[in-house]
Amino acid sequence: MKKLASIALKGIAWLITLGGVVWAFGGLHFDFPFGRVVVPWAYLIAVVAVLVWVRPMLKKLAAVGSLFAVVLGWWLTLQPRNDRQWLPNNAEVAWAEVAGDSVTLHHVRNFDYKAGNTEPSPRWETHTVNLTQLTGVDLFINQWGDPLMAHPIVSFQFADAPPVCFSIETRKEVGEGYSAIGGIYRQFELIYIVADERDVIRVRTQLTNGETTRLYRTAFGPVAARERFMEYIHSLNSLKDHPRWYNAITTNCTTSIRAQHPSQERAHWDWRILINGSLDEFLAERGAILTDGLPLAELKAKALINSVALAADLDPDFSKLIREGRPGFGAKPVP
Repeated sequence: MKKLASIALKGIAWLITLGGVVWAFGGLHFDFPFGRVVVPWAYLIAVVAVLVWVRPMLKKLAAVGSLFAVVLGWWLTLQPRNDRQWLPNNAEVAWAEVAGDSVTLHHVRNFDYKAGNTEPSPRWETHTVNLTQLTGVDLFINQWGDPLMAHPIVSFQFADAPPVCFSIETRKEVGEGYSAIGGIYRQFELIYIVADERDVIRVRTQLTNGETTRLYRTAFGPVAARERFMEYIHSLNSLKDHPRWYNAITTNCTTSIRAQHPSQERAHWDWRILINGSLDEFLAERGAILTDGLPLAELKAKALINSVALAADLDPDFSKLIREGRPGFGAKPVP
């Protein structure tokens, strides 16, 4: 038994060590400021040299652990910033001023997208909304071909003003594209895009191929909608002065929504919060979206808005048109 226990402990130690080596290699590859081709391989060569030349095993493990600690110590010094050369669509950081029931949102994105033109005309606006006019919350779920993953966009509805959308995204620099593995490291800053609904939806339905967007009415009434809206306001104002790293596991487009809610009131953890391609199924089970009693497959089919969004395009009634005939939108507001 002692021998088996010793073998098991050694196996666990080597697995942890191997995991640390793989993580450190990725950290150097994605985040090191220069020599990203050379430096990770130099680190790996150093690890191999330790494994070959250092004896006995405990010293070998300690030496590899020390190399990992050096990389980890450097990595933890990396700080997120707001002053990089950003792509035009996330060049500005949104923020808000709150005065009683009035909220003034600065740097609301309302770009002009034209079919066939991949370079939209930038337009950043200032919008003022009255919290007493909040009527509810709608949810867009966007997918781009991978059924396991999705991107939620939350849209707050006002009786006397156009919807205000929040999309939590990676803030990419000029020449930078999204990387799922890079998103685990300190590759991207986090950004809360505040946008006109026509902007944030049309960029996904008009300018991209192979993406699907579905629209759901949530069960939130005016009181709950106000609470959720202010959670977003607090989060985006915090990011203005204290930028944060995006992380594909811990701080992404879905986990960030959950994290901004008071800890004692958060939904119980569910794997679909992280692997969020089934987020609509999760929310329907909890009664968080209105289904009109439809089974999930039919609900998803009727929630698809790509064709109607394409047809509505620049119509001033874009938001009204994409909601017509959708499940849940004929229901009375929840008290």
